[in-house]
Amino acid sequence: MSHRVPRTALLSTAAITAALLALTAVPAQAAPAGGQPFAAPVGGQPFAAAEAGQPFAAGPTVYDITDALARDLAVTVTPLAARVAADADQTLDLSAAVAGKGLGKRVAQADEAVLRAKGLEDADSALLQVRLAHPDMLPALRAGKAPLIAATPTDDTAADLVAYDRTGARVVLDVATVPARPVLMIEVDTAQALKLGAEVLRSELAAAGVTSATTADGAPAVAAGDQLQAASTGYWATKVTSVQVADIKEPFFKGNAEIFNIVGGYDLNGDPKVDIVEMPYLDKAATTYYPNQLLVHFKAYKWNLADVVMMEDDGDTNYKSLAIALVTALLTVIDGGAAFTPLVTAIIDAMPNKWWTDDPDYVDSWYTLSTKSTGRLNGAAGNAWMTVQPYWVAAL
Repeated sequence: MSHRVPRTALLSTAAITAALLALTAVPAQAAPAGGQPFAAPVGGQPFAAAEAGQPFAAGPTVYDITDALARDLAVTVTPLAARVAADADQTLDLSAAVAGKGLGKRVAQADEAVLRAKGLEDADSALLQVRLAHPDMLPALRAGKAPLIAATPTDDTAADLVAYDRTGARVVLDVATVPARPVLMIEVDTAQALKLGAEVLRSELAAAGVTSATTADGAPAVAAGDQLQAASTGYWATKVTSVQVADIKEPFFKGNAEIFNIVGGYDLNGDPKVDIVEMPYLDKAATTYYPNQLLVHFKAYKWNLADVVMMEDDGDTNYKSLAIALVTALLTVIDGGAAFTPLVTAIIDAMPNKWWTDDPDYVDSWYTLSTKSTGRLNGAAGNAWMTVQPYWVAAL
């Protein structure tokens, strides 16, 4: 069910347009040197290479790219099986696993395409990795049984897992049963992607005029011109003492989740103030964690209230799109002055529709946390809970 936030005041159309243009202005990307980039799929087939020298075609999703790469890896003799068998407890960097091989260029092209698909095209990083789908497959892999190779679906509700054998043929696997044949998963390093994405969100929100109460490392931010008693004495924060996300019955091949929170309130001028708070430790469902982490920093807040939206990057989150959605929502919602206007609804309403259909990018949300919030707080969607307590952050 969708809830709409009353628009108590609106910025000018010109101001909103200028902010969005700043966010969407992405410099043209040249094709990878010496190779052919991934092109958009035709008729549901794996990606074909574009004409030499042509830039990457817009549109492919993260799964489109990794699925095409999985097929390429399956039909080419690679050292992947031996590398994974030797380091079965680890997730390997894919570019390092095929370094110096003929597929190295193809993996590099796929990495560039994935960065663009996730709105991280300015990052100098390799995100693709490979791992064994399940520990029970290790004996067969070490015995020399040829593995299937598959891309990790970004849709947790998928009933089947599509893998490829050495001939390039599709092999459809039941997601509820661990197959006897080993399966190597090609996927995004969501932990690294979240670090990069959180920086994109912070910088894009700041560029659009949405302030933050903290810096990237979680330390209190000090804005020029703030006239606050907190500058000399301290301020109140909300500390998370324990947190758990419900059991979502993920299929056998899924890796860890990467959780982050969008924490929203209003600054002293009544404009939205948003923090991006990562929870890198919260990677398993139905498991209680005890982080003692500061979630809300009530510094330079007009109201003694804040909202929290918890999200997950399960591989396909586009941080540039999320930033645009947030700015679109937050620049048109201004505190009415008489009462706190919840920001949860504005944030949720701004999310792309696909995040409500087949992807669990939205996890849960909490309304109106205050400096006095304490005890267990169940999320509005009933999918997560956390226990909190007030915490005084004293000035040095």
